[in-house]
Amino acid sequence: MNDSLKGLRALVCGSTQGIGRASAHLLAEHGAAVTLFARNATSLGAVRDALPVAFDQAHDCIAADFTNPDSVRDAIVGAIDPARPFHILVNNTGGPPGGPIVDAAPEAFVAAFNAHLVNNQHLVQALLPGFREANYGRVINIISTSVKAPIPGLGVSNTIRGAVASWAKTLATELGPLGITVNNVLPGFTDTARLSELFGAKAKKQGTSLQQVQGAAIASIPAGRMGKPEEIAAAVAFLASPQAAYINGINLPVDGGRLPTL
Repeated sequence: MNDSLKGLRALVCGSTQGIGRASAHLLAEHGAAVTLFARNATSLGAVRDALPVAFDQAHDCIAADFTNPDSVRDAIVGAIDPARPFHILVNNTGGPPGGPIVDAAPEAFVAAFNAHLVNNQHLVQALLPGFREANYGRVINIISTSVKAPIPGLGVSNTIRGAVASWAKTLATELGPLGITVNNVLPGFTDTARLSELFGAKAKKQGTSLQQVQGAAIASIPAGRMGKPEEIAAAVAFLASPQAAYINGINLPVDGGRLPTL
């Protein structure tokens, strides 16, 4: 797969840290020209400059606030160049704050729905003409294992992630006849800043240590460790490749075997 993405162009959201950054790096390593998409222009520039240029491909970036779907829509529409269509879209953005669903304000659901599903819809609609023109399209959504088994203490996230998964499955059915695939990657416990933040909040609430919370989480994983962002990125890169053309509409857990479901 070293050059499997050569000549293709990828838009990677939430790409200044964690899974998004690892995915952008690996897609570039496999030959894709990567456009980073996040809100911090300074961080975007630093990540862009660090991306591998294995095949003389040019990388760039777009800044927009993912809490404002209008900002995301306007930014991507302004960046579309019919002469340089995108072939790959990686939808990825930080999840909502944790907490029991019974304590969540209705506004929290609206904000999460906008940040995840509405932004995804704007991006697909903007990139779809290019997918069609190029006769190649891959939509990959970074969601969560909560799609298969809700995670205690993540009420809003569990709800919205499920909505995104259903959106993606519907989209996969509609776009499949065009040769465009839509798939979801479901990271398990992965060593990212967001997970550290969630574990820290849980430790504070329980009056215990961060190490104890982490230890309990690791004990639930058959692999016996946290995942690495690069391991999630490997699944993204495969689903983005020509080799994955017959994989469509799936939820792919990358969780070390933690999910109790098939």
